[in-house]
Amino acid sequence: MQISDSSSRILAGLLEARTGQQLTMNRRWRLETALAQLLRERSIASIDELITILVMGREPSLSTRVVEALLNNETYFFRDRQPFDLLKAAALPELARRRENSRTIRIWSAGCSAGQEAYSLAMLFAEDPVRWSGWTIDILGSDVSQGIVERARCGTYSQFEVQRGLGIQQMIRWFEETPAGWRAVEALRKTVRFQVHNLLETPPHPGKFDLILCRNVLLYLEEKTRRKAFDRLSGALAPDGWLMLGAGETVIGQAPSLEADRDMRGLYRRRSEAARAA
Repeated sequence: MQISDSSSRILAGLLEARTGQQLTMNRRWRLETALAQLLRERSIASIDELITILVMGREPSLSTRVVEALLNNETYFFRDRQPFDLLKAAALPELARRRENSRTIRIWSAGCSAGQEAYSLAMLFAEDPVRWSGWTIDILGSDVSQGIVERARCGTYSQFEVQRGLGIQQMIRWFEETPAGWRAVEALRKTVRFQVHNLLETPPHPGKFDLILCRNVLLYLEEKTRRKAFDRLSGALAPDGWLMLGAGETVIGQAPSLEADRDMRGLYRRRSEAARAA
């Protein structure tokens, strides 16, 4: 199926307008694959025909389906393992020390996709019940896609998905086989909440988080939009909170309000007002 340049530009504009994400040239090759199921469901013969329907505005809900199909929802449990090892061994114990009085920790998985990252975080706490007894652990997962958030809330995954990143013992302990797939057990699901949220909007409730994970999301944004996203993330951090990014992402030269934490390599914190003015 040949996609015209004009159709590619319209789709790229729609995606950026709705989510801030760019449809870069190295992602445009997957347009056909990403939209194939939607075209079959709607009996639309080609992407150019789809564009005609969108431009004429005959089906307002169709544009939302198109955007959701174009989003990159690649993720898996305990992705890149090392960041989770850092959290378990160093960051969470330090947060426990800092929050000893309130005994509350608030975590935001921004751009959570189908929920694997949020559930991975929940497992870190659930697998150390003595340490976290009596604590309130608030884990929020958010994504711009309504459909993917509904999947995350359901917590059901295919055999392939549930095996990516999980050991056999974790899989058996935290998931149960159902006709629809492997579903996270209720004890795990009730520790995580999900909502639709655009990273460029005002941060979600409660507005201040001790730890924010925004991994492999910002690299899809153009520079100006990325700076705005960093401003939002920085504003959502507690004064002594941390931000964790993906392996190929950094705040250097893009977020003057943030800096690397020298004591917690791989985590970023808010810069002091004095440091920003220097």
